[in-house]
Amino acid sequence: MSSATTAAARVKDIALISRDDLFGNPVRSGGKISPDGQWLSWMAPWEDVMNVWLAPTSDPDNARRMTSAKDRPIPQYFWSPDSTALLYVRDKEGDENYLLYKVDVASGEDSCLTPFENTRIQVVGASDTIKDKILIGLNNRDPRFHDVHLLNVTTGEMTLVHENTEGWAGFEADDSLTLRWAVRQNASGGTDMHEITDGVVAETPREVIAMDDALTTTTAGYTTDGSVLYWIDSRGRNTAALFAEDTATGERTLLAEHDKADLGGTLRDTKTGVVQAYSATYLRTEWTCFDKGIEASLDWLRERLKGDFGVQSRTDDDRKWLVWNDPLTGPITSYLYDRDADTLTTFYVTKPSLEGQPLQAMHPREIPARDGLTLPCYLTLPPAVDVDGDGIPDAPVPLVLLVHGGPWARDGYGFNRTHQWLANRGYGVLSVNYRGSTGFGKDFVNAANLQWSKAMHDDLIDAVNWAVEQGIAEQDKVAIMGGSYGGYATLVGLTYTPDVFACGVDIVGPSNLETLLETIPPYWEPMVKQFHERMGNPETEEGKQLLKDCSPLYLADKIVKPLLIGQGANDPRVKQSESDQIVTAMEKHGIPVTYVLFPDEGHGFHRPENNIAFNAIVEGFLAGCLGGRAEPVGDTLAKSNAQIPTGAEFVQGLG
Repeated sequence: MSSATTAAARVKDIALISRDDLFGNPVRSGGKISPDGQWLSWMAPWEDVMNVWLAPTSDPDNARRMTSAKDRPIPQYFWSPDSTALLYVRDKEGDENYLLYKVDVASGEDSCLTPFENTRIQVVGASDTIKDKILIGLNNRDPRFHDVHLLNVTTGEMTLVHENTEGWAGFEADDSLTLRWAVRQNASGGTDMHEITDGVVAETPREVIAMDDALTTTTAGYTTDGSVLYWIDSRGRNTAALFAEDTATGERTLLAEHDKADLGGTLRDTKTGVVQAYSATYLRTEWTCFDKGIEASLDWLRERLKGDFGVQSRTDDDRKWLVWNDPLTGPITSYLYDRDADTLTTFYVTKPSLEGQPLQAMHPREIPARDGLTLPCYLTLPPAVDVDGDGIPDAPVPLVLLVHGGPWARDGYGFNRTHQWLANRGYGVLSVNYRGSTGFGKDFVNAANLQWSKAMHDDLIDAVNWAVEQGIAEQDKVAIMGGSYGGYATLVGLTYTPDVFACGVDIVGPSNLETLLETIPPYWEPMVKQFHERMGNPETEEGKQLLKDCSPLYLADKIVKPLLIGQGANDPRVKQSESDQIVTAMEKHGIPVTYVLFPDEGHGFHRPENNIAFNAIVEGFLAGCLGGRAEPVGDTLAKSNAQIPTGAEFVQGLG
């Protein structure tokens, strides 16, 4: 009996966790407490679409729905600083042209604050002392550049603050909503930061950040009185550290550093803006406190909550917090924490249907790359295959290599529904922070420069080989799967190393780096030099050849293993043509491929019914290739807008 059969035999008696429970709408999510502490808000489904709800903090059961989205879930919302309104953004069918909307708490009136076509808003700044206004960026004048406006959230009045005719990529403001910095890329792909004084941008930059530091150095906000500017800065070092700059003298003080990870989030005093605590995430997140009161509260919570936790929302007086708790093998729970009374009250459980389900532990791992680089990774195993819980199965199992997007992003530790889903179906799941992933210092990021399909892919192969050598993965039963860059990595895996993987699942992945860079959204233009320096410059013959050499499209005839492709028709980042062209190339060479297209999606599948439908197809596809189990497709495709232009016959359960 093969190891794959052994894994399947052990898993077969374990309860099958339904796709609806894992990928359907949560009962509640995204909880926030209003700045004045009077209201609790959250996301919850209405007519199967996630909307914003509200209740008094004193009576959480007295809920009322505040929004009425019927087609796509609302992706993000936040409170107005004065607690009188909820603000949220929405786009159309995944086009990422996000407009800003407002719901008045008292009247329930819902209105669009930025009623423009083909426009994407940015929040440039908010204030702890100016409660009725925020700064926003609008690219309605020129789709490439955002002009800064002062928006009165009470009246809806907008006042132009800075017309961005100079091609700035971004701006930084202080608590008085005064613009202090204008930022743009320089010729080397780094960042030039120009100070703004009395509304006038300095001609020469005060700070010049080299390309090598561009992804690991940034301002991190002012104190409320403007006397201190915080920096997360990697200049002159590897990992990005936390610095405080005296704005009167320019003197900088090192506040905190970590030897393996960039410093990440901070907790600030809600009145002064002074940093009270900071986090660093290498394999897991660690919080360190400067403020004794914050430290005491975090210690009190740590004694009562199992797994990981964090602060998701705070009142202006800092007496009440909303706290999330990830028990790691259960659904995330949100609590209302009263710091005066030392009470912790359950606010909601995101997915109660997952309680008591056979969820599996995630194992952090460090995997060596061939050149000595250490790759922080996360492994989840199927149930019943690791009796002693050491992260090594009793016999090798089929494995899914799950590759994150970006590539300038990272995988992290905690409850991961994709890990849980695939493990429950009988597969080990390995997520690799390959070189180029962020959070591990600039050397780690820059090791990926001009290495698409090269050392970046070698890292993935090294991780697979490690899993095989450790007795975790069965060598001929490894799939590669991912979205965006992860989709690209899937195509690279099946073309550049066609014998390593048993199959691949590409979700919105580019197949041709030349056409990818030709079709980026216009508002990415101010950042394009960084793409050229890190991927290859199509404006030079050498760079153009490099992009071609790194594009799976030109090796489509090398694909010998099954491939499933998922694409959103409205994707503004990775156009539908990226998937169309590799499907066409494969069909030209007579190579089977399954192609799933969603006409109402963009960069990823955000409508739950579409996501569930695609995952139903993935299950059947993986079952046919790796031998795991699959929940019947049922009517999931009929509930979605999935179209299968080609290859349905190659997926188990589709016919």
